[in-house]
Amino acid sequence: MTDIRIRDIAPRLAGQAHPIGTDDKVRLIDAMTDAGVPAIEVSSFVRPDLIPGLADAAEVFRRIKRKPHVSFECCVGNERGLQRAIDAGADAAWFLLSADEGFAEQNIGRSTDESLLELERMQKVASSAAITLGTYIIFAWGGPTSLPRRASDLEHLFRRLREIGIREWILADSCGYAAPTDARELATFAINELGGPETITVQIHDGRGMGLANVAELVGLGITRIDTALAGSGGHPAMRGTPGAGVCTEDVVQLLHLEGYTTGIDLPQLIRAANWFSDTLDIPSKGFVRYAGPVPVDSATSRSAEFEWRTA
Repeated sequence: MTDIRIRDIAPRLAGQAHPIGTDDKVRLIDAMTDAGVPAIEVSSFVRPDLIPGLADAAEVFRRIKRKPHVSFECCVGNERGLQRAIDAGADAAWFLLSADEGFAEQNIGRSTDESLLELERMQKVASSAAITLGTYIIFAWGGPTSLPRRASDLEHLFRRLREIGIREWILADSCGYAAPTDARELATFAINELGGPETITVQIHDGRGMGLANVAELVGLGITRIDTALAGSGGHPAMRGTPGAGVCTEDVVQLLHLEGYTTGIDLPQLIRAANWFSDTLDIPSKGFVRYAGPVPVDSATSRSAEFEWRTA
């Protein structure tokens, strides 16, 4: 069946929410590349006074082991951040565009329309540089200051992105509002807008427990690019107490493998990386497979259970 490209966002998503040293960020990213993760969101080039946990982005990019066929990516908020990403050698930079106007005004400091103008300027810079510029659409399914959002609510954003020439999109369910029917509706709408699923990534957050169901629904639509977070980690410093973790990478990889998809990821090695990340660094985490173990595929991986009848 079709290869699914997993892009792990844990270094950025957890790094912005929890104190993680530079050495440990480098070790985390290297462990994920060793496990075969094909794309990693390393960090963000944003104002360090707003997100101090990612102030070491350039240093992390400098020190990680670069491997062929692995894409090392980042988030950016303006033209200055894009230039820093180019200087650091990032393969792709993702602009943070909010579908939620209240969040945009309060936390990004400009309206969504103003952000689109900034993105248009950045596209001109990226067109002459060795970097792919795409855009997040955060809170695509709603929140944090709005109710759940329908596909038609984003039509104007999609139209402007096409006019600007941005054809790499990440639809992010940042608050975990989407049920599978919602995920299917918006993803189908976006596929029709771009003429196919090839440049659409869907980022699943599992704050309300619907992450794996949404992944299964999306890959059934032909979406082959999914964002996940190692050990189900992550959060947003501007939304403390709000569920913000990404859907657990290990659980997604097991689901996809059992469904017959390929990812190129070594699941046992990924589980070891997740255990180290969560346990050694004391990062809040979710997930199932790293506790219960993968579903056995042969006698060598099967665990024999012991039972004992007890009578009163």
